[in-house]
Amino acid sequence: MATYPNLISDFLTFVKVNSRSDETSTTVPSSPRETAFLDQLSHKLTDLGLSNVHQDPQSAYVFATLPANTDADVKTLGFISHIDTADFNSENIQPQIVENYDGQSIIKLGTSGYELDPKVFPHLKNYAGHTLITTDGNTLLGADDKSGVAELFSVAGYLLAHPEIKHGTVRFGFGPDEEIGTGADHFNVADFAADFAYTVDGGPLGELEYETFNAAQAEVKISGVNVHPGEAYGVMVNALQLAVDFQNGLPAAEVPEKTKGREGFFFLLALDGTVDNAKLTYIIRDHDRKNFEARKALFKAVAAQINDRLGVEHVKVEMKDQYYNMREVIEKDMTVVELAKQAMLKLGIEPVIEPIRGGTDGSKISFMGLPTPNLFAGGENMHGRFEYVSEEVMSQAVDVVLQIIQDNVQETK
Repeated sequence: MATYPNLISDFLTFVKVNSRSDETSTTVPSSPRETAFLDQLSHKLTDLGLSNVHQDPQSAYVFATLPANTDADVKTLGFISHIDTADFNSENIQPQIVENYDGQSIIKLGTSGYELDPKVFPHLKNYAGHTLITTDGNTLLGADDKSGVAELFSVAGYLLAHPEIKHGTVRFGFGPDEEIGTGADHFNVADFAADFAYTVDGGPLGELEYETFNAAQAEVKISGVNVHPGEAYGVMVNALQLAVDFQNGLPAAEVPEKTKGREGFFFLLALDGTVDNAKLTYIIRDHDRKNFEARKALFKAVAAQINDRLGVEHVKVEMKDQYYNMREVIEKDMTVVELAKQAMLKLGIEPVIEPIRGGTDGSKISFMGLPTPNLFAGGENMHGRFEYVSEEVMSQAVDVVLQIIQDNVQETK
């Protein structure tokens, strides 16, 4: 495992910058915080020595290029990480360093009263001997995905410092708004100009993911009839009761907390209302496209059944697809997956190839014609105060990307 002198210092610098995205915004990026951080990264990429550093006006992604140093006809590789953090406190992030963790002790998160307990988070046992970076319990950490951002900076820095390592053209992309699901909506495949790519946005060591959910979001809007409860018989229509009826019309066992693997679900994210009006917000997920379409049909059928019972349309459904399972694209040519798999095996890392119970920017980018599976970046317990990352795993993530780049040259010989 090589040493990357700026990997951890870059990471600690990056996570202290609040770049939380804003799902209520319609701008690109969604937050001025992201714009400022992308500008900071752009200057840093230029100072590092990369070429053609620019911000794509279509997507707000910052792109940079490491030119090829070989005359061989080598495919252009792309590596992508997102710079925004999730919907959790991101202000005044104060990382803690836990050196030589023993794999069994409770880690106190500053003076917050929160702690990382192996009884609650058994995967801590995998990190005996590692140096861990945690939160102080008051914020998230931002390893999702600033670990990936820092790792790609170290990849570029290492290759620039070691010109003896032959490589083709390498593109780097850093984008906003992944956490709110819109980051890749305007991704400019032509400007990025890669033959295939990887997001570096995964979790623990060895993750290699090319299968995601198919995803939709739905809003159920319910109108009621509110009258004095003493005169309600045969007249009142309680929107809150209809909201309960709607939820009860969906399969009770098909929710996130009762499903795993490739099992899909309906997830009630929010419920707000009165007797007059109610609104439910859901996400619908399934790995199988036919099952996904069946789920959406069932969702609409529940609304139709309630309306038929009442004889009036009190329940309306608004639904939109968010992204699709990128396996449909990638399985047509598994070269991009096999290259990463073999790189891990050469480094003694066992690839963990499982379906993502979520999505990545690569889900959308793959359907734009650029196959983009996902590589591990190291984060655990992402999106909250219990988030942490191993310095050693971050370094191994850099190793894997460098190995992919070198093996890509060998593939063409």
